[in-house]
Amino acid sequence: MNIYSFLKALGIADPSGSGWLAVVFTFLLGWVVTWRLIPIVRKFALRVGWADQPNARRLNREPLPNAGGLAIYAGVIAALVLASLLRPIELQNVLAQVLTILLGASMLVLVGFIDDQYGLPPSVRLLVQTLTALLLVANRISIHVTFGTPIDSLLTILLTVLWVVGITNAINFMDGMDGLVGGVGFITAMSLLAVSAQFPNRAAATLVLAALGGGALGFLHHNFHPSRIIMGDAGAYFFGYVLAATSILGKLQVNTVFSLVPTVLFLLLPVLDTTQVVVRRLLAGKNPMSTPGKDHLHHRLLAWGLSQRHAALILWGITLLCNWLAMRIQGMSLLVMLATTVGIVILLGFTVWPRIKATEKVRE
Repeated sequence: MNIYSFLKALGIADPSGSGWLAVVFTFLLGWVVTWRLIPIVRKFALRVGWADQPNARRLNREPLPNAGGLAIYAGVIAALVLASLLRPIELQNVLAQVLTILLGASMLVLVGFIDDQYGLPPSVRLLVQTLTALLLVANRISIHVTFGTPIDSLLTILLTVLWVVGITNAINFMDGMDGLVGGVGFITAMSLLAVSAQFPNRAAATLVLAALGGGALGFLHHNFHPSRIIMGDAGAYFFGYVLAATSILGKLQVNTVFSLVPTVLFLLLPVLDTTQVVVRRLLAGKNPMSTPGKDHLHHRLLAWGLSQRHAALILWGITLLCNWLAMRIQGMSLLVMLATTVGIVILLGFTVWPRIKATEKVRE
């Protein structure tokens, strides 16, 4: 059985295989471009002072470049631009959706980068996040509420804004440990890609997720503990926004509260992490948006004596399990789920194992 026959048996390939050639090509290009750009960005960032300084809250013990998000952004954009120029698949019907997501993501990358280097008030960040969420709604990328009430349109806007802004901040809040968001983002992107590939009306999501997954893997090569660079708010906002937008791209209809369960499961870890942090800080009389602290799930794992690597692997595993449940609830076959899971594990292992071995050699 050749690769096209295998993919067709999984239900995720067109007869010619050209669509999946485009997806694979986009993923590989996002991976390679990000991987190769990181050392260049890191060197420049250290020279100009784009770095997080050690303090009581951060885990790094020396200045750590925080411009990794720029390399991820460049890798994803390069992959999508080249894929669209080569046109291995028809993009006319999805190009507007891809451009909408990239426009909103670009705005957040800029805001995140400014916040990383100079600082911005929470109100400014929240305003831009809200505007980028409304941009999606304006281009019909939204959670469509169909309760049959006169205020369905208003509920559609409110629920979409809440989802996009919430996930964008949840990913950013969780970005406090080497390899965590890179791994969680990669697992979620690949799982969402496997789902979106089942539906012709989600071609835009499939292409964007392929580029994002490749960018996440290329970044993770340099970010797994001990990290050489972090993504900063620019990268975390980019990841959060793109994952939030692609998870609702297509025709996500909500006629009961339970309709949202599969979508939430894909991003359950950042949702739970942010929820427990917000609740704890509110109960303590603190501002949950502007008060940093060591009260996230990964901080608790570290407090129990786990290393950053072990904590990251545990949280990756939880993310994979949640995504497995989400895929199952959406009716994906066990064969597709198994192929997706094995692919994720192999690619993660291929990426982090060399880093582990290199660190062991240095210690020897």
